[in-house]
Amino acid sequence: MRLPSPVILRPRMSANPTPASDSPAPEGHGTRRPRRGFYLLPNLLTTASLFSGFYAIVAAIDKHFAPAGMAVFIAMVFDSLDGRIARLTRTESAFGKEYDSLSDMVSFGLAPAIVAYQWGVVRIAEYGRAWGRFGWLACFFYAVAAALRLARFNVRTAALDKRYFEGLPSPSAAATVAGFVWLSSQWREPGLAGLIGAFAVTAIAGALMVSRFSYASFKSVDWDGPIRFIYLLLVPLAFVLIASDPPLILLIIFGGYALSAPVQWLWRRARRRHRSARRGEGHAE
Repeated sequence: MRLPSPVILRPRMSANPTPASDSPAPEGHGTRRPRRGFYLLPNLLTTASLFSGFYAIVAAIDKHFAPAGMAVFIAMVFDSLDGRIARLTRTESAFGKEYDSLSDMVSFGLAPAIVAYQWGVVRIAEYGRAWGRFGWLACFFYAVAAALRLARFNVRTAALDKRYFEGLPSPSAAATVAGFVWLSSQWREPGLAGLIGAFAVTAIAGALMVSRFSYASFKSVDWDGPIRFIYLLLVPLAFVLIASDPPLILLIIFGGYALSAPVQWLWRRARRRHRSARRGEGHAE
């Protein structure tokens, strides 16, 4: 006689099982973080600015100083476009700001310093070792000043008045140095005076970058608003004027901008002294 087989009762699984604990699953097991993308257009313009600055360095090493000066100005054009394009297309990012700052250090910090060094240090060293030391130290001071200027701008952006820059902007300083070297490269033999002038301009531009002078930023100008017809005529006239002698006109424009803040400071200080002297004379009477 066969005995019946025992019946084994198995627990019924629910359709929606509950986890054994409320703790999250360990990272890397079944969980994926969303990938963060990078915006192409503004970073592409920043890369173009970086490329122009790097090309200026290579051209200066190869003794092609006119193309090196042009490349610095081309880098300025791309640098002015990347931020505007990012704001217009709402593609601003922390990565883009950091990338732009590093690109500015190469294009407007190292490139002008190396261009000035390659153009003048070898020549000025012929007049004595002391002059050669003065030349490369002036170029090094400019590079350090550009780095300090960019670092100060990054940490004080939110606290500064948008209408003004604290210190000479690095692109304007680079344009002044590159414009002077570009113009001076047309001289076959600049002489000791011309070489000293080039390094003096480099050192002064570096000092103005780390100064406390207030420079107009032109950010309060309404570029999208309507303007008078006569102002519209100034645009082609400016292009014609620059095309007549690019290195000279660009040096006058950016050199005048670099000197505008110190001249205004001296003018205001002279007026205050004049007013205080007049008040002292009035009290004496």
